[in-house]
Amino acid sequence: MRRLILTLLLLGVAGGGAYWWVYLRTPTETAAAPSGRRRFTPPDAIPVLVATAEARDVPIWLDGLGTVQASASVVVRPMVDGPLLEVRFREGQDVAVGDVLARIDARTYQASLDAALARKQQNEAQLGNARLDAARYARLAATAYTSAQQADTARAQVAQLQAQVAADQAQIDQARTLLSFTTITAPIAGRVGIRNIDTGNIIRASDSNGLVTIATLRPINVQFTLPQQALPAVKAAMEAGEAEVLALPQASTPSAERTPLDRGRLTVLDNQVDPGTGTIRLKASFANEELQLWPGAFITIRLRANTLRDAITVPPVAIQRGPRGAFVFAVSDDQRAVRKPVTIAHEDLTVAVIAEGIVAGERVVIEGASRLSDGSKVTVGDPPARPRPVAGGRERSPG
Repeated sequence: MRRLILTLLLLGVAGGGAYWWVYLRTPTETAAAPSGRRRFTPPDAIPVLVATAEARDVPIWLDGLGTVQASASVVVRPMVDGPLLEVRFREGQDVAVGDVLARIDARTYQASLDAALARKQQNEAQLGNARLDAARYARLAATAYTSAQQADTARAQVAQLQAQVAADQAQIDQARTLLSFTTITAPIAGRVGIRNIDTGNIIRASDSNGLVTIATLRPINVQFTLPQQALPAVKAAMEAGEAEVLALPQASTPSAERTPLDRGRLTVLDNQVDPGTGTIRLKASFANEELQLWPGAFITIRLRANTLRDAITVPPVAIQRGPRGAFVFAVSDDQRAVRKPVTIAHEDLTVAVIAEGIVAGERVVIEGASRLSDGSKVTVGDPPARPRPVAGGRERSPG
């Protein structure tokens, strides 16, 4: 029995010493504690970093994935058949409207035109003679030297030959049109692609690939989609004027940190929501003066839907969230943390807009908030050169 009592006393003494060592030793002893043990930090010296709430204009951007499309694209196909005698363009060349691209052997079509011209001349000569005969029969019929029937027949012959001459003229116009098709010209201005057929081949109007494709790159379009929830904001932006659109390269970095390839304007809002995806289709136009956008490429599109004027802004890392909603820790003049519930009007990776809760000029905690509670004493350190674009942490439970 004595041995049991002695053992219990020794265990009690050892437990009390351990409790003193971990929880009741001085801050100096805490600093010398080995790594991994629970440490004691004085409640009146919590270091934090702060940022100042600012009032400024904040653009509201909507991001979507877009596909670059030429503003106009034409597959140049021949209108007549024949040997391809000449190609007058280089692949990848810029062309203007009316530039000669290729020539087809025109001899057959020139012969058809010449034949139509000859037929018209022949019928015109017959028409001239028929008009003279009709005039003679008309005078003879007036003096009863011939019958009225012969005069009527002469007039009918004139009308018949007039119709024949008109038909000849239509044949001439058709032959001249077919002859013009032997010279292939650019229907639009743009850049030609890869040639599909070489000189010396027989080119046909029925060929599906055509001779070459011309795409207009200046200006250029981008088609993109946004969730249907963005429809009211997009409509409001279009009604307010030309909505600004940024074209950004595809990358893993946040879109706000990428350099825009070009700036353009929103031109088209589709007339329906896609029921399969719940998205709306839009089209934007870009000048593309430096040819940074290329048809078929995927890019990120940022649409400026609105601008909040004189909005109260803080870094997103200042926003904390808990069971009672969003809040921030403000730092009072006596260097104490003050928990303030806030209403967030807008938040992205770079800025948080506060609708209610704080005013411009207040200092808010952006680092060290996880150790704070309402009324905690703080020590403000030097702010970082650039706040981290991360959302806030959790509310610290009391106790």
